[in-house]
Amino acid sequence: MASLLLGACLFSAGAHSASADDKAVDIIRRADEVRSPNKPFRYTLTIHEFKTGATQPDNKQVLDISMRFMKPEGEMKADARSLARFIYPPRDKGKVLLSDWYDLWFYTPELRRPVPVSRQQRLIGQISNGDVIVTNFEYAYDATLKGEEPCGETQCYKLELVRKSAEVTWPKVDYYVEKEGDNRPYKAAYFSLDNKLIKEVLYQDFQMVLGKMRPMKIVVKEARHGKSYSVMTYSDVRYESLPESAFTRESIQRGVK
Repeated sequence: MASLLLGACLFSAGAHSASADDKAVDIIRRADEVRSPNKPFRYTLTIHEFKTGATQPDNKQVLDISMRFMKPEGEMKADARSLARFIYPPRDKGKVLLSDWYDLWFYTPELRRPVPVSRQQRLIGQISNGDVIVTNFEYAYDATLKGEEPCGETQCYKLELVRKSAEVTWPKVDYYVEKEGDNRPYKAAYFSLDNKLIKEVLYQDFQMVLGKMRPMKIVVKEARHGKSYSVMTYSDVRYESLPESAFTRESIQRGVK
């Protein structure tokens, strides 16, 4: 009888876990839709970096970013590509970062051809910050719903995300998504392989953009370097026809417009 009861308890727990995981995937999918539309789009990203204790930014970057982060819908197939063109400061003009699913390439006019960016390099500086803002959580991570927690003036679901493959930069993410409404993302905490907090990302300044309330400001806090942080501000967000052919190493050598 004891073993039968144990078996029943394990079955019940397994069924509950599967249900919770299904709900976690649905929450992530809805939050992904808030973070980026399911159509090719383009925007300007302004990044201000602040050192610990500073009230004025230590550095400023401006990038022109094109994205094809899309999930299957009708005849449309999945895609996960982005192109970041460096606009400011002037010394960086002409540099390009190309992301093609899990591969990342860097190009500068001084180079003959784009060069791959290694896994180690992806953990450094603004390349690392770019990785945390464009990640497609549904495709990259297995999700488990861990419960609910207060977040600001509302209540959030807390989800634990574990990467599906070693190609994904961050091994684990604690993801907080608002319970009500469109499941807007609130916060994401990124951890290393040894479970140390590396970065914390806050989604802020929600505005009606491309038919949905979306975060127009993202704050990235560094856990390893005192209290330094970066503020990323979105502007001029618009849909744009962006063919797959624009997201290739050959196209950036030719100079994509």
